Amino acid sequence: MPNLVDVTYAQTGESTSINQMGMREMQERAYSARDAQYLLLKAPPASGKSRALMFIALDKLYKQGITKVIVAVPEKSIGGSFGKTDLKSHGFFANWEPNEEYNLCTAGGDNSKVKAFKRFLDSDERILICTHATLRFAFEELEDEKFNDTLLAIDEFHHVSADKDNSRLGNLLHSLTSKSNVHIVAMTGSYFRGDGVPVLLPEDEEKFTKITYNYYEQLNGYTYLKSLGIGYHFYQGRYTSAINEILDTNKKTILHIPNVNAGESTKDKYQEVDTILDKIGDVVSQDSNTGIISLKRHLDGKILKVANLVEESGRECVVEYLRNVKSEDDMDLIIALGMAKEGFDWPYCEHALTVGYRGSLTEVIQIIGRCTRDSANKTHAQFTNLIAQPDAADDLVTLSVNNMLKAITCSLLMEQVLAPNFKFKTKVSDDDEAKAGEIKIRGFKEPSSKRVRDIIESDLNDLKASILQDDKIIKALPGNVDPEVINKVMIPKIIRIKYPELSDEEVEEVRQHVIVDSVVKNGEIKETGDQKFIRMAGKFVNIDDLHIDLIDSINPFQKAFEILSKSVTARVFRVIQEAIEATRIQMTDDEALILWPKIKSFVQNSGGNEPNISSIDPLERRLAEALVYIKAQRRTQGV
Repeated sequence: MPNLVDVTYAQTGESTSINQMGMREMQERAYSARDAQYLLLKAPPASGKSRALMFIALDKLYKQGITKVIVAVPEKSIGGSFGKTDLKSHGFFANWEPNEEYNLCTAGGDNSKVKAFKRFLDSDERILICTHATLRFAFEELEDEKFNDTLLAIDEFHHVSADKDNSRLGNLLHSLTSKSNVHIVAMTGSYFRGDGVPVLLPEDEEKFTKITYNYYEQLNGYTYLKSLGIGYHFYQGRYTSAINEILDTNKKTILHIPNVNAGESTKDKYQEVDTILDKIGDVVSQDSNTGIISLKRHLDGKILKVANLVEESGRECVVEYLRNVKSEDDMDLIIALGMAKEGFDWPYCEHALTVGYRGSLTEVIQIIGRCTRDSANKTHAQFTNLIAQPDAADDLVTLSVNNMLKAITCSLLMEQVLAPNFKFKTKVSDDDEAKAGEIKIRGFKEPSSKRVRDIIESDLNDLKASILQDDKIIKALPGNVDPEVINKVMIPKIIRIKYPELSDEEVEEVRQHVIVDSVVKNGEIKETGDQKFIRMAGKFVNIDDLHIDLIDSINPFQKAFEILSKSVTARVFRVIQEAIEATRIQMTDDEALILWPKIKSFVQNSGGNEPNISSIDPLERRLAEALVYIKAQRRTQGV
């Protein structure tokens, strides 16, 4: 099936060119905030976050009175990103030169690593690299004051959680910011946690200076990569029987098979890998030193190099080989389960193929990031999600429907993330013309506080992720909830939960911005002469005539309905509708109030007929349900 998202970029080269100090665009932006005690860097995979940290850390060591730097990564394999690096030859004033003795991302037990960590703090050494786990274990044996005059850099910061009962890393961070003068650099490609728990408490997050470098800036500034596609392929039966329909071994591919607990899994991950290999070709040999498999392709006899990261035995050798890949001929296909996601670097990768729904949008963003490196061997990068198609005869049909809808919400979010940003302003008169990159809207509320501005500038995509992960929003995707109910009832509730400190006025400002931004980025913009038109809900509207009331009447996620109706058969779409009806969202007073004038309009336009609760139109059915609810409420109140 065709891609659900197709984005083309300008190839300006700006994000990969370097300044006189050897810094890329993102790194220069991060370095400009080097004096901040607490710095949160949000930037996509491949933008150079590890080197940005080196620049900042060295400045703090040499010029800001910091005596030690501790870099914590989520897993050992990522530690290699922070190895010795020559920066001086590119114009910087110092090199990054950690001592191998204090690179704790190596083999060995936790006890010995904790001892080495404590020894480092008492030594003259200045740089230590460890895992999040080693940091947590060491922290439990140390006083907070031991971290005074230290820079703590936490890579893949979304692993932190504000859940005090279940996040030792979150507790560590809260304790250190309260009881020591530690400096912190937090780095992440996505600030969204799949469990919906915030990364930081609001009072802790306010301490951080935020530097954001978005996906559009990154990909638009590449030299080679011109386009990115995001698509889905639906299958029935076992995924291993459908894999050949979507796996193109002419493309450098990372294939992530499903977790053994997922519905798509056959529960035998090793057999799945063998089946995939057999469908591609015949195993010729497996290198005893590297573990790399040579596979003779059935199609033409070509020898493919395959890395199996699912098999635990000998995996360290395979990882070491992948770490040293120098050309596109060194690898053709990587098959993985839980590995080769965050922090994994294979620039030549063209296709990230993932089997099964991934519960965390962060995980999906990380996986997509594996194929969006800029490399001379590719002009297009592709992410494909292979997903089981819901079947009415399946006992797990509701789960299958939810997984499909959640996967589609991920494509909507990624389309938002990958699009250029606009600035939205209030239009006060017909003479009020927008500047370049601005869209002016009548009735639009601009931010009235610094907190709202910060959310809009730094957290908008994370807020959209929270909205698109909400169960009630997901059930509204197939077009069975009135747009105004989504915009004026459902979304404000999510904003209040995510930002409980906001006033009603601030919630409304954030609400308007997230809806306007979503609708505009989902809309197709066309220019005719000196006028611009935007396609909304099937028709083109002059951008100069936009009003917040018009935008509030449009489902910001209308594209999900279009995706569903075009990508599945009528029978499957009916299965989806029926599964949602079986777990129907409850009516609320707020929704009934919004739908009441629409009920009256329906009755007037249909010659006095009330909406039919058995109608095939989901919106008419919802109007009928609202009418039943309103009548019941009136009876209860004796009206």
